[in-house]
Amino acid sequence: MPSPTTSVRAHLRLRADAPAAASALVALADRHGVELLSETLTVTGPDGPVEVRELRSGDGTRLHEFTVPAGASTLEYEAQVRTSTGPDATLGARERWEFTRPSRYCPSDRLITFAAAEFGRLDAGPRRELLPDLVARWVFDHLAYVSGSSLPTDGALETLLARQGVCRDFTHLVVAVLRALDVPARLCSVYAPGLSPMDFHAVVEAAPDGRWQVVDATRLAPRESLLRIASGRDAADTAFLTTAGQVDLQELSVVAVVEGDLPLDDHAHPVVLR
Repeated sequence: MPSPTTSVRAHLRLRADAPAAASALVALADRHGVELLSETLTVTGPDGPVEVRELRSGDGTRLHEFTVPAGASTLEYEAQVRTSTGPDATLGARERWEFTRPSRYCPSDRLITFAAAEFGRLDAGPRRELLPDLVARWVFDHLAYVSGSSLPTDGALETLLARQGVCRDFTHLVVAVLRALDVPARLCSVYAPGLSPMDFHAVVEAAPDGRWQVVDATRLAPRESLLRIASGRDAADTAFLTTAGQVDLQELSVVAVVEGDLPLDDHAHPVVLR
């Protein structure tokens, strides 16, 4: 049986001011595993178009580097892709080690006791494959989604103590707990049709049985229509915009929609993120 497909359109617009020329790096839609139907990217400064250079990170994330000139600049990006869900997202040998280690925002070594107390009885045997869903469900049940409730420097420990946060915080906590249970897990930044209010979104990819699957502890958008932007150990690896020099973000608009009806998601079955 062919895998279900979804046509997703993503649009990004940002406007920034810089007192002097600065360097910038932006992460856009990842082409891996999707059929690219159309894509445009333009950066315009006070004197016209700005040259953009595409880079590739070690894990395949597409990054675009450019110089932000002094004054006001605008970035416009639009892509339409066809995604599909399927079983062929296998955990690599290097990934097995990389994504079970502690990281900046996911100090899994400091959550081992908590993870063992809450989920240790499922850490072995045939029910191990249920851990991503069970951890995400625990976070959904015990945390409140509160916009503006966390700081950019907060990690999984701060989120666990505060019992509130946004998608980034929910994701960091799920990733850290799974790693504490020796389950490879990583953060994925995505475009998320159905998210309200619309913005960038963060979800978890975990591989308890050697195959990557996506869980979303916020349950704010259907997983079948997510479009990957970047993947990494935590938010430090997946920022949509990184700058070297002073750049003041004046406006940010993110739009992600699907063609036809938005998929329904009961969050009760595995989904592969393309």
